[in-house]
Amino acid sequence: MAKQMHYNEMREVFARFQTAEAEPEGELEHVNVYTLVVAVALSAQATDKGVNKATRELFKIADTPEKMLALGEEGVIEHIKTIGLYRNKAKNVIKLSQKLVDEFGGEVPNSRAALQSLPGVGRKTANVVLNMWWKQPAQAVDTHIFRVGNRSGIAPGKDVDAVERAIEDNVPADFQLHAHHWLILHGRYICVARKPKCGACHIRDLCQFEDKTQ
Repeated sequence: MAKQMHYNEMREVFARFQTAEAEPEGELEHVNVYTLVVAVALSAQATDKGVNKATRELFKIADTPEKMLALGEEGVIEHIKTIGLYRNKAKNVIKLSQKLVDEFGGEVPNSRAALQSLPGVGRKTANVVLNMWWKQPAQAVDTHIFRVGNRSGIAPGKDVDAVERAIEDNVPADFQLHAHHWLILHGRYICVARKPKCGACHIRDLCQFEDKTQ
């Protein structure tokens, strides 16, 4: 595991990310906060591209909890059966929609605890929603961010909770809002798992990864 990067290096890393892409955006398609919650919940163990393909038609006819409930579990399955674990995910989409109607007046709550009370919504999903929709500096750590954080020294940690804390504790406040997206996109397209594209990396000189590629 790399050592925690020094503050001055952290500032330089995120300044470069900001210069390269000042307003990074998530790649999950959605039309409102409800469809964002559903899309993020569906994205567990699936690609954003695969989720988008499945939800484009679904969200045209079911963009509220009430409409999703009217569609029913089998109707949801028909739209998302190309996604892994689709039966369980469809069940959770219906359950979370019912809970939103019953307990939150059909509105998506904006506290982490309330979001995590929804079926199929864990801390990572809640953090993505808080960050993308309500512009909170919440850090959702997935496999990409875990890899980048540990390889580079930006946010080393033995588990996702430790990496999340390292980001919150060490990334300068003025970069916190977009830190999640900069790191996930860097891990998805540059600092990939098997053969990282170190030659195309604009933080190569600051990264602590010892087995850099050309």
